[in-house]
Amino acid sequence: MANHELLKLTANQVKKGNYNKAILAIGSCEAHGLHLPEGTDTLVSYKLSCMVADRVDGLLVLPPVTVGYSGHYDTFPFTITLAYDTVIQVIYDILESVLRNGINRIFLMNGHDGNIAPIEIAARKIKEKYPDARIAALPQWWVTAGELLPPDTFEVWNGLGHGGEGETSIVYYLFPEWCEKELATCVVPDHLPDKIEIKWDFAELTNTGNTGDATKATVEKGEKMTKVLVDCVVDAIKKLDAVNWDYSSTNAASKL
Repeated sequence: MANHELLKLTANQVKKGNYNKAILAIGSCEAHGLHLPEGTDTLVSYKLSCMVADRVDGLLVLPPVTVGYSGHYDTFPFTITLAYDTVIQVIYDILESVLRNGINRIFLMNGHDGNIAPIEIAARKIKEKYPDARIAALPQWWVTAGELLPPDTFEVWNGLGHGGEGETSIVYYLFPEWCEKELATCVVPDHLPDKIEIKWDFAELTNTGNTGDATKATVEKGEKMTKVLVDCVVDAIKKLDAVNWDYSSTNAASKL
């Protein structure tokens, strides 16, 4: 299978690759309980990006952002975090670099909750300066997977949690050699309200560095998650390609 990872391509290969769009994985480096690798968010989002590129013509896989905003996790070892403003600027600078190289169609594959707001701000700032930029994103694949799969796929919390049933399952499937399954735990906070967000520090929710029920994770669930997520992104990009990334309404009301 052809390689589309910019890190592994020569300048000559990039030039001959006829790339007209790019995908950027944005992750973190932080504890995910005792059982998953610290780079889980980066590893998963980058792997998904590569799998998407295998099925979409002209899609260049950019080097991943390996550190994001993780200040709310820094009680646990070995969390590395950037400031919010730094994350925004890093994403902005990468997007601007891609635009400067002639690609204005960019997909953002986010792997970490702390990056959601910085991604939104960076993308909006880019659109203000470069109106012709086309930016799409999967902001939280861990939620999307639960929405795409049958409701009985997960046993606890619809698979949610940091290092919980869903995230642990996908890492077991994609990177089994970097996991310590015997250390998986179940930590489900009892008093978080539905539909309302609590701005917590992670140490207020768990003493293990993970939430959700990682003991219910399986390779089979991870495989199902991977398939529906890759299919979802591939389908979205191909539909955008079919309309030349022109997502404007065809039945807009007349101006008053």
